[in-house]
Amino acid sequence: METLARIRFLLIDMDGVLYRGGTALPGAPEFIQWLRRQRIRYLFVTNNSTRTPEQYVERLAQLGISAEAGQILTSSLATRAFLQNRAPRGTPIYLIGQEGLEAALLGDGYFVHDDRSPRFVVVGLDTRLTYEKLRRATLLIRAGATFIGTNPDRTFPSPEGITPGCGAILAAIEAATEVAPVIIGKPERWLFEAALQRLGAPPEQSAVLGDRLDTDIAGGKRLGLTTLLVLTGVHGPEHLRAASVQPDAVFADLPALLENWERTLSETRRPQLSQKGTHE
Repeated sequence: METLARIRFLLIDMDGVLYRGGTALPGAPEFIQWLRRQRIRYLFVTNNSTRTPEQYVERLAQLGISAEAGQILTSSLATRAFLQNRAPRGTPIYLIGQEGLEAALLGDGYFVHDDRSPRFVVVGLDTRLTYEKLRRATLLIRAGATFIGTNPDRTFPSPEGITPGCGAILAAIEAATEVAPVIIGKPERWLFEAALQRLGAPPEQSAVLGDRLDTDIAGGKRLGLTTLLVLTGVHGPEHLRAASVQPDAVFADLPALLENWERTLSETRRPQLSQKGTHE
């Protein structure tokens, strides 16, 4: 009860929490509407680097969820912030990824794509991955470029089932280079810290809502956030039983979370109303 009652800020994962593939998960629009009514501030935070914030806004709208671009924080945007704090305008990079990562890093010309002598090799999920891209990244990292990974998710939920994620690509390059990437997305601190800063949220009043133990829950724990797991995405009860990292609360789906949260707020407010009536 105390776990849900103290939350005033919420970092919401999307894939496996709000939708799976092109289908909204049960209760997703209603849950977001409830957060607004309760004045709980939230941010949609995702490790997926393939889409731009504007594309996510459009996708959420198709599922009945209203959002603004400023409410979307992707691992691509966190990667941009991380690199911009460490490199001047015009820094050359080699990029493996899709539109979301390309727009974040190359869209305004701050970074320049270079496949010969880049300072950084930045890798996100790329469904158009080729051997040539892997070969080039390997040679550049072995020549001294810093290896950056947008996120470590080894798998990705799709309508057909669980498919390879960015982490699978990073693993191939790491095997070829013997160099581990610097990870920006969950469970590392960079994406979480960017989200909390954007919301102006203190960790003790903040929670992360996700479907993965190894990214959402593990990362939230590291930063002292309340961690909420829904069993509608990658990790189910069998993973939960075997995991060393455990969430603060587990729910079958968003309707179950909403029901518990509403009941918690109702029960925590009742004594205050009774006490007020007594004094009057």
